[in-house]
Amino acid sequence: MLVRTRYQYGRLRLRKRERGADVWEFRYYETDSKGQRKRQSVILGDRNLYTTETLARKATQALLLRLNGESPRAEVQAASFGVLLDRYIEQEFSERYSTRKSHLSNIRVHIRPRWGDYPVDKLKPMAMEQWLRDLPLAPKSKTHVRGIMHLVFKCAERWGIVELGKNPVSLVRVKNASKRLKRPRVLDVDEFFELLKHLGEPYRTMVLVAQCLGLRVSEILGLQWGDFNFADRSVLVQRSVVGGRVDDVKTEYSRDAVPLDARLAEVLLQWRSASIFPRDEDWLFANPVTGRPYYQESLQKSQIKRAAKLAGLGEDIGWHTFRHSYRSWLDETGAPMKVQQELMRHASIQTTMNVYGRAMTETKRRANSPGCWTGVRPKLAGITSKNTACDRPVNCSSFLIGDNGDLPKATNYRKLLKDLVAGAGFEPATFGL
Repeated sequence: MLVRTRYQYGRLRLRKRERGADVWEFRYYETDSKGQRKRQSVILGDRNLYTTETLARKATQALLLRLNGESPRAEVQAASFGVLLDRYIEQEFSERYSTRKSHLSNIRVHIRPRWGDYPVDKLKPMAMEQWLRDLPLAPKSKTHVRGIMHLVFKCAERWGIVELGKNPVSLVRVKNASKRLKRPRVLDVDEFFELLKHLGEPYRTMVLVAQCLGLRVSEILGLQWGDFNFADRSVLVQRSVVGGRVDDVKTEYSRDAVPLDARLAEVLLQWRSASIFPRDEDWLFANPVTGRPYYQESLQKSQIKRAAKLAGLGEDIGWHTFRHSYRSWLDETGAPMKVQQELMRHASIQTTMNVYGRAMTETKRRANSPGCWTGVRPKLAGITSKNTACDRPVNCSSFLIGDNGDLPKATNYRKLLKDLVAGAGFEPATFGL
């Protein structure tokens, strides 16, 4: 026998308390796994938070949306977009802390103030597109905001609140969505050496790992000594740390073993012998006070940008600069693009090709010389076929560690670039040397 599903409104009441402000209590029925209806209740907040019953009732809409998901009347109830946001946050939110933090910020600052009270069926593509156009954000940030709204509407389609295929955000465009306002900074060899001069430990070793392995800073902070296999010279990237919280890596492609050159392994073993946290379960770069990983924002401000300023490199250098530089240096070695993609651990080779890195200045200068156009290799500024050859691929750490701690000057640009990044166990033929 078919039982008609009733639309449930629940009951809202103001409950007295002996101490403190009165609280709003919402009572409702919920069907358990055995099909039995059981009375439930939830405290929404006190009277200081919801000063009127109307405000308290609005706070129940996301819950009512879930309770009445199978009710025919739920399809004619025009829920506000704020209700969809609440349900999305409650049921569909990403488990990654960094993603949740970013989405919550965009919802709180941009989306909810403008669209929270709008009925879902009143949101129109052109109005949203004009709103995005006027937001004082970079095109990429506008794309992120649009992506959240699109995802919320996709969830609404699955919940049966929005008709399938009627997602209005699908028609919303973001002008110059892929255009950068600032060109990513790429360091050449001399600049990198100059920066290292102004860094002490453990920050110098952290920067070496960032530049020689191309890891994200969250992945560097998430490294533990047990992740390293020094016998096989590899490190397994399997976690990240953002804001002091341990989380999974960014994507499934980011979880991978990265080859480790013998010289960089030697640098890390030296740091392990000096560290007060040398056990396998200890963090590679732990705050000596707490034993926990550092905060990347404070490190970038107090160490990276400070060192860059002292080195005269400007203020546009951060942790991601080393990942961009790593990609550019890989390109200089002649590494095949597929190898570069796997070393960068990108899901798409298009990201490796189009988002990260650019040709180095010296390479463009050589390519632009008249002799290159006629197939003649010019002998300019001491650059000859003899001293541009690279005998063998090694890792940057061998150049950066000396008895007195001095850093050498990059006298042979192309050879040194190859030496810096073409190691990690790859045969010379792999890099076309």
